[in-house]
Amino acid sequence: MRRLGSVQQKIPCVFLTEVKEEPSRKRDCQQFQVVASESVNPVALEANIDCALATEKLDGTCCYVTLYKGQPYLWARLDRKPNKQAEKRFKKYQHAHRSCKGFTWNVEEDFKTVPEAWIPAHRVKHHHDQPVPDEHGHIPGWVPVESDNKQYCWHSSVVDYEVGAAIVLRPSADDEDVLEIVAVPLADLLEQTLELIGTNVNANPYGLGSKKQPIHFLVSHGSVRIRNPPLVDYQQVRSWFQESPEGRVEGIVWHCNDGTLVKVHRHHLGLRWPDGETCLIEKSVLVHVDGTVDEYNNSKDLFSSFAALNGQCFSRLQDVQLDL
Repeated sequence: MRRLGSVQQKIPCVFLTEVKEEPSRKRDCQQFQVVASESVNPVALEANIDCALATEKLDGTCCYVTLYKGQPYLWARLDRKPNKQAEKRFKKYQHAHRSCKGFTWNVEEDFKTVPEAWIPAHRVKHHHDQPVPDEHGHIPGWVPVESDNKQYCWHSSVVDYEVGAAIVLRPSADDEDVLEIVAVPLADLLEQTLELIGTNVNANPYGLGSKKQPIHFLVSHGSVRIRNPPLVDYQQVRSWFQESPEGRVEGIVWHCNDGTLVKVHRHHLGLRWPDGETCLIEKSVLVHVDGTVDEYNNSKDLFSSFAALNGQCFSRLQDVQLDL
């Protein structure tokens, strides 16, 4: 299986987009929304989108595994954003020009401070050794998930640095219709990006766990394949989301052979999300977290709980419950 592209930048839509002056369905307090047109994005055509691998776009928060202090670490997505004054100036320019092209940033003065360990994402452009903001006025980046950082407690719940492992949800190698919960060595995930999904992420569209027993997983980007994706045609894609059993997903990410990534999500097409039960939660699940409960750090409830469930099968992902 070829290595799929990691998500280090905002992924462009497979269709050309346009801005509509009406409240966003996706973001509260945003008085405009970005919608897809019926024209395929030239970026997708140049990357030979018809030969690309289609995978499910999961609704969570993006993470990255790379070295920190000499060992594999989980990193959380943290975009460096402009301060209030610079944001106001940027929006005023956008409104006047209907574009952000030509806007000039002063990175040292216009942007909020970030933690010392913060790093810019791969492929962020630099000018005079300073990272250059993207068209949204953000500098994509990462910050290491430290065990004692309450801001990233749900990220922290899926990693055990003492054991050097992460809780991962992935399709079974024997049957893609069956999911498995496994403890994967962080070293095996180096330089991959993954999606953190679960109880306390993005309003939990997958219905995982509960307030008393939260459940979170990491899912490697590109690991959940779409077997029968629609042709890259606006009407066919829209119909697929509405009518196909496989279409009960937030979106599609296409992984092109040259490494280009393009996507579409329901909001691009004016469709609701979530809308009923999702494909992911209806799949059966096997727990393969080997080792004894005592092997994991006592503070890592998720690891010890899944170790106690090792070998068990659940008919649906949503049925997975922890006995803490």
